[in-house]
This record gives sequence, structure tokens and C-alpha cells, in this order.
Amino acid sequence: MRFVDLIEKKAEGAVLSESEIKWMITEYVAGEIPDYQMSAMLMAILQKDMNAKETADLTMAMMHSGDVVDLSDLPGVKVDKHSTGGVGDTTTLIVAPLVAACGGTVAKMSGRGLGHTGGTLDKLESIPGTSVEQSMESFRKIVKENGVAVIGQSGNLVPADKKMYALRDVTATVRSIPLIASSIMSKKLASGADAIVLDVKTGSGAFMREKKDAFALAERMVEIGSHLGRNVSAVITDMNQPLGNAVGNALEVKEAVEVLSGAVSEDAALVQVCLLLGEQMLMVTGLADTREEGREKLLDALHSGEGLKRLQNMIRLQGGDSSYLCMERIDELCTVKQYVDVCAEKAAMFLPWIRKPSVRQRRCWVREEPRKRM
Repeated sequence: MRFVDLIEKKAEGAVLSESEIKWMITEYVAGEIPDYQMSAMLMAILQKDMNAKETADLTMAMMHSGDVVDLSDLPGVKVDKHSTGGVGDTTTLIVAPLVAACGGTVAKMSGRGLGHTGGTLDKLESIPGTSVEQSMESFRKIVKENGVAVIGQSGNLVPADKKMYALRDVTATVRSIPLIASSIMSKKLASGADAIVLDVKTGSGAFMREKKDAFALAERMVEIGSHLGRNVSAVITDMNQPLGNAVGNALEVKEAVEVLSGAVSEDAALVQVCLLLGEQMLMVTGLADTREEGREKLLDALHSGEGLKRLQNMIRLQGGDSSYLCMERIDELCTVKQYVDVCAEKAAMFLPWIRKPSVRQRRCWVREEPRKRM
């Protein structure tokens, strides 16, 4: 098999076979295919697209290019949640412990900041002593004890994605839908997730600025899940302005604690998105049959303080000082030498979002209308 023939095949719009895609990824990771040829293939994929089967085959090949985590010894359905990122998006620190408090198993491998946004690991490391670099043995132990743990990805998890993303970044092929979808899903599947809930952001502060592109990406990732036998749900959420009222790692941890302490209105956009994601996580794991049942369980965990306890326990078990994670001490986490007031030129009011859900097999789309500025 010659790789130049596969480049020409895709450039002409033909469909690559499963064996061809698997060979391509194996040879590229082994260093047998040079970057300049893979760059040509990435551009051909951007221009000619991939169908659902090709994208699923690419995801599977990338997933098996390195280590694959086996979490079968952990109880229940292992559920993960992924957000495409946005300003003030601290949903993982809220929804993961809430789902664990409802009986879910959230064994999550997360990432660091991308572009102008901080990642979940960066936020966790703003808590003194917290270690996101845990051995798999320690990771499993924490999840078994607490129902939730969030750690960094292992060094050899999906090496094909690391190499391909570096090329995409310098060849203007980052925006390819099949390449984005396979990048995200290969990492989630290699992390051992049985079920996945995807939060695809759209708007001026999101990677996918156009709503149609966000829906295309979400649908492609759900299709990958269907092809590979995973229960995957996706929601589209608005990122035309920061999701929460805090921007910055420690400040976002503070806001998460405030939410879990009941100090933030349940009508706030951040809380509503967390409840929405939590509902989907409980449904894909079979812990709730309807959104209404899922929301009721999540609110019970919120009002009882059990969600906050799960977050505190997770930080303690990962070596952090969990005493900061309470309303009495949380301000100490954000102590700075100087405060500067930046005032808006005029007042603004954000109206609640309008939710219009429709459900399909293995998927749940939630169309979100942008919050309107008055």
C-alpha cells in the first residue's frame, strides 16, 4: 500500500476503507509516513470531508494508537462529560460531583487550557496541594470511594492525536469537522468511558462560532458513538458571553463552591447548564428515565450539600486542602495583592435561556437561543 495513492483517493472524494485508515494511523505513529504527506491527507479530508463510517474508523484507529484505559472493574456505567470550552465554563467542577452524589460513576480524564480559556486541570491546581497526576491504581481507588475523580491524561493516550493536531495547527485544517470529532471522541473512548455527554459551545466566545457548525460537530460525534456502541448524548449551548460570573482558575473554583453551596440562584445560566448536562449524564447511565427525574435527583444532591461533599472529598483524596472549599474560607483561595475596579459604561440584563428540546435515538439535542442583551 502506498500512502500517496490514499492521498489521491481522498482528494478525489472517494471513501477510505477501514483497513486503509488503520494502516495510515499505524504507519504515521510509527514514523513511516512523513509529516508533509500527512499534511496533504489532512487538507484532502478538510476539502472532501469524511462520511460517518470513515470518521468512526478514524476515531477507532486513533483510539488504539496508544494506551487504552480499562475501567471495567469500577462499579456502574462509567460516564464522562466533555465541553468544547468557553469563558467562565466551570461545569465539570459542579456537575461531576452532583452526578456522583446521585449514584453515578464519573471517572474523568480532563485537559488543560485551550486558547484563552482555562482547563479543568488548571482550575483544580489552583487549590493548594491538589494533584491531577495520579496513578491508575490511585485513580480507581478514588473513584470507588467517592464516585468521582478528575485527573490528567496519561502520556501515551492517543499519540496519533497529538501528532496530527500539531500538523492541523500549522496547516489550517483545525476546523475540519471529522478531524475535530475524531480527536475529541478518540480521547474520550481511550479514557474508558461507557457513556459520554458532549457540551458543544457555539457563539462569539466558542471555537464553533456558527450554530450550524456546532450542530454538525455534535451530530458527527453522536454518530461515532452509535457506530462504536457507546451511548452518546450532545447538547448545544450558548457562548456569546461568559457562562458564569467568574473568569480565572481560582475564581471559577470559588463560583463552583458557591453553586454547590446553594448561594447561586438556580435560574443562573451556569446552574441551568449544569443541570442540563447532569440530566443527560443520569439518563445515559440509566439512573434517570426522564429529564424531569434527573433534575429532581440533581436538585436533591444540591440542596442536601452532598454534591459539595463529593467535590471536597475528591480534592482531599487527590492531596488538596479541601478546607478551602466552603463558604467560610473560599475567599482565601482568591486573595490577591491588588484589586482594580473595571466598570461597564452602561447596565445590562441577561434574560433566561429558552429551551426547546427534541430527542432522537442515542442523542438529545437541546437548541439554545442566545441570551439577549437589553
